[in-house]
Amino acid sequence: MSDSFLSGKAAIVGLGATEFSKNSGRTELRLAMEATLQALADAGIDPSEVDGFSSYSVDKVPEYEIARLLGCKDVKFFSQVPHGGGAACAPVMHAAMAVATGVAKTVVVYRAMNERSWYRFGTGDYGFGATPIFDNVNYGWYMPHGFHTPAAWVGMFAQRYMHEYGATSEDFGRIAVAARDFAATNPAAFFYEKPITLDDHQNSRWICEPLHLLDCCQESDGAVAMVITSVERARDLKQKPVIIKGASQGISHGQQSMTSFYRDDITGLPEMGVVAKEVYRQSGLSPDAIQTAVIYDHFTPFVLPQLEEFGFAERGAAKDFIRAGHHARGGRLPINTHGGQLGEAYIHGMNGVAEGVRQVRGQAVNQVDNVENVVVTAGTGVPTSGLILGVA
Repeated sequence: MSDSFLSGKAAIVGLGATEFSKNSGRTELRLAMEATLQALADAGIDPSEVDGFSSYSVDKVPEYEIARLLGCKDVKFFSQVPHGGGAACAPVMHAAMAVATGVAKTVVVYRAMNERSWYRFGTGDYGFGATPIFDNVNYGWYMPHGFHTPAAWVGMFAQRYMHEYGATSEDFGRIAVAARDFAATNPAAFFYEKPITLDDHQNSRWICEPLHLLDCCQESDGAVAMVITSVERARDLKQKPVIIKGASQGISHGQQSMTSFYRDDITGLPEMGVVAKEVYRQSGLSPDAIQTAVIYDHFTPFVLPQLEEFGFAERGAAKDFIRAGHHARGGRLPINTHGGQLGEAYIHGMNGVAEGVRQVRGQAVNQVDNVENVVVTAGTGVPTSGLILGVA
C-alpha cells in the first residue's frame, strides 16, 4: 500500500439515485433529497448523523437546505467544486479528506439537475456579454470563430487527434456502440433496450464535424447521492464498503476551460495525466490491477486520450484498443458498463461514480468478474478529477 494519508482511510457506504429522464416533473431540491435519503437508507445511517456535504459549484441545491430538511445538528464540513463535469470525482475526494482528517464523520456527496427540462448546457447562447467575468471574456476570443458549444470545443481537439494518430469517426462510433450495448441491458438507463449499430452512428446527423449526434452525451434530469465515512465505521454498516484507494484533482500547463488550444500538443489530456499519476501513487496500483473503468464520455473522442493517460493504451494507440473491442462487453477492460453518459444518463459524471461503487460491491447490472479495483474519471477539457475505488 501507499504511504498516502488519504488512501484506504474512507469508504463509500451508501448509494442512492432517482430515475433518469428528460422531464423529472419536480424540483432539483426534491431530486437531491430523494437520492440522499436513498443513500442514507442504503447505508443504514440516520439522516441526523450527517455532518458534511460536498457537491458541484453548478449545483443549484444548497447544502444548508438539505441539512435543514434532513434534521442535521452540527454540520462541520461543506464544499463545492467548480468546472462542471470536471468536478465529478472531486466531491468524493473532498469527503474522503474530511473523513481522513477527522473534520467530519459522515459526508453526503450529491448532484441534482434538471439539465434537460429546466436548462441546457449545449445551446451556444450563454449571455456572456452581459457578465464580463474572466471566463466569459475568455470565451469571447473563441465564439466569433464558431466555437459556441462544447461539441465545437471538443471537435478541435478531436480533429488534431485524428490527424496525428489516424483515429477515425468509426473509432468514435465503436465507443458509442459499446456504451449503448451496456445501456440496452440496464433498466435504469434512458436508452434501455435501445442498442445502436456502427451504421446508426455513422448515419446520425452531424453536430460539429467530426462529431455526429451519437458522439454526444445526453441531456438528463435526475440526481445521485452517496455517503462517505471511515473504513472502521464502514465495517459495521449494511453494505460492502467501497474503499477510496486514490483520489485526485488535476490542472496542467496551459490549462483553460475547454479551450486549451495554445498548448504545444492538443492530442492529449495532461490534466488527466496529473490525476492518473496521483491516484496510482496513492493506491500503489498500476493499470494492470484495474478490472473495469468508468471513463467520462461527454463526447466520444475524449475517451481515447483518457485511456492513454491512464496507461491502458500507449500514446496514439487507444484506437487499436477500441478496434480490438477491449472496451466492450467481454473485453479486457470493459468501460462504462452502466451505459455511460451516452447511454444511461448525463448527471455530470456522478452516475459514473455510482457505477464504480456497484462494480466493487458486485451489484452492477453488467457485472464484471472478480472486480477488485475500478478507475473512475471526471470531465475532460477542463480542470478535472479521478478516483480509484476498490475492495478492502
